[in-house]
Amino acid sequence: MKIDVTKREMDNKPLEVKVHTEDLCLWYGDKQALFDISMDIYKNKITALIGPSGCGKSTFLRCLNRMNDLISGVTIKGQAVIDDKNIYDSDVDEVSVRKKIGMVFQQPNPFPKSIYENVAYAPLKHGIVKKGADCDNLVEASIRSAGLWNEVKDILKNPGTGLSGGQQQRLCIARTIAVKPEVILMDEPTSALDPISTEKIEELMLELRKDFTIITVTHNMQQAARVSDYTAFFHLGKVIEYSDTETIFLNPTVKQTEDYITGRFG
Repeated sequence: MKIDVTKREMDNKPLEVKVHTEDLCLWYGDKQALFDISMDIYKNKITALIGPSGCGKSTFLRCLNRMNDLISGVTIKGQAVIDDKNIYDSDVDEVSVRKKIGMVFQQPNPFPKSIYENVAYAPLKHGIVKKGADCDNLVEASIRSAGLWNEVKDILKNPGTGLSGGQQQRLCIARTIAVKPEVILMDEPTSALDPISTEKIEELMLELRKDFTIITVTHNMQQAARVSDYTAFFHLGKVIEYSDTETIFLNPTVKQTEDYITGRFG
């Protein structure tokens, strides 16, 4: 079933579809986890995926950069189209997909390397930059974009694992930005953080929206309402309702959505 979203203009700019899924289904062995997910996700917007635990939010998120390919016994049907190309076509390399579509996980997971090496590793490996001034500039720009530069500029040789939880998560965001993705997936990026660190990440998300398309999974209704432009409510592997966030929270059209938003279930 196609979930339509009114293509209204926001910030005086016409909406542009960045990610389109069509009849996307997924099975873990014989158990179906996603059912016919068809939706448009818009460029330079934040789209939040909400719903009870185990409803398919993270599974759907991982479909968008082919992370589910790493799980044995998974079957995927349907399309996930990014910039008019289905990432599940046989001629598409999953590594190139993950370069274009970065991911930030629930638990901060910096490499056991220095702060500098955490950010420089992938750009050097992919040949985006060479060692030297170009790499230095990219590392600084990425860390600045993640709102972390002033806190780490004098300790770049220190281990990334020595930072606080919130700083580690921003380092992971800097690491993601460094390979110049077009889409950033965030799987509950603040659930392991304290309120102050959470606020910094939310402010960062709003800033990053200018340059990236962001899709985030969250269990925090207040967070979804604060940062997202669009919200999709998932339940039992299906998209129950998808619209602009204001509509979802203030005037949902499906009673099940209202019941979840107001805490009657989930």
